[in-house]
Amino acid sequence: MGTNRAAIVSLVEATKDKELQRIANKIINKERILFDEGVTLFEKGSLSWLGTLANFVREQKHGDKTYFNKNFHIEPTNVCVFSCKFCSYSKLYANREEGWELSIEQMMHIVKSYDGKPVTEVHIVGGVHPKMNLAFFIDLLKAIKAHRPDLHIKGFTPVELDYMFKKAKVTTEEGMKLAHAAGLDSLPGGGAEIFAPEIREQIAKDKCTGDQWLEIHEIWHNLGMRSNATMLYGHIESYAHRIDHMEQLRQLQDRTGGFQTFIPLKFRNQDNQLSHLTEVSVLEDLRNYAISRIYLDNFDHIKAYWAMISRQTAQLSLSFGVDDIDGTLDDTTKIYTMAGAEEQNPAMSTQELVNLIKQVGRHPLERDTHYHVIQDFKDVVFEDEVKPNYYPLPVLN
Repeated sequence: MGTNRAAIVSLVEATKDKELQRIANKIINKERILFDEGVTLFEKGSLSWLGTLANFVREQKHGDKTYFNKNFHIEPTNVCVFSCKFCSYSKLYANREEGWELSIEQMMHIVKSYDGKPVTEVHIVGGVHPKMNLAFFIDLLKAIKAHRPDLHIKGFTPVELDYMFKKAKVTTEEGMKLAHAAGLDSLPGGGAEIFAPEIREQIAKDKCTGDQWLEIHEIWHNLGMRSNATMLYGHIESYAHRIDHMEQLRQLQDRTGGFQTFIPLKFRNQDNQLSHLTEVSVLEDLRNYAISRIYLDNFDHIKAYWAMISRQTAQLSLSFGVDDIDGTLDDTTKIYTMAGAEEQNPAMSTQELVNLIKQVGRHPLERDTHYHVIQDFKDVVFEDEVKPNYYPLPVLN
């Protein structure tokens, strides 16, 4: 696609607001954007202006390359001791008969259903169930690795881990080492929500604090491991809260370099305690992706979960700083669908995902969890694709 430097310079020169012009010059010169400047981007930056700058940063890092992986989810339970106001997924333990609780045997049945299929990752995340303790999940991890050693296990948010470790009376570092030895390969980014205590207290009271979330990821990174990061946006937070969240992630990334990707998660208002709030628009989604790409200069990747925001918005996001649209998923997650996501049956074949990327002029690459390329789909033609018919034209003398 291409946003060349000359076009960016022209954009900057045409920017009438001097503050935005100064910030744009910093961006094209690869200078770090500061907190107040990040807030200014939210307050003053137009969608097209932000998109052009974010796309410039994206293409400086990745060109047209756009990543996806082949994965599936296991959600052990939606029974949870916490009652986060934004959550449409969980059932309190007192009402656990309304939810589900999978045994290790049931979860291994899910794993075995992918035998012979080219998936590279299983993503394990769910509610915080008081009886699904550290020993239970260590047994699960060992069982998965015994059955399929090459399957990458990405699992458990700091919210789940903090609860498990405290119940097991082990330190965070001890618990992390036990989980890793059993087969845990990386951490997802969930549970971050918004770090600001004044917001977190209102939407996610009682579960681990923002500082604890960051500490768990830092300990994991210091063990030589990798993880992702998220931010829940579009509820009661301000622009300053979003930038504060990104700033804390950026500072941790400066210290450890352990984050692989940042994933903004849109608040959805179906069947939860914040249903009275209006969801933000697709335009705000794209602005948020763009500013995330600009502000998080030390994060290699920005990911859009197509299952949460729709296939069409995911395509648009590829011009607003995003270079990863997650995986094939195969209809194994309920977290987004229960919150009212557009994709109520979130499954896409490899062909559909590749075509989604190609349709907007990007270069599709299947990756593993650590962004090693498994297959380049740039020139792949699928067998059932209709090939164009060419007819000989008459020769006119």
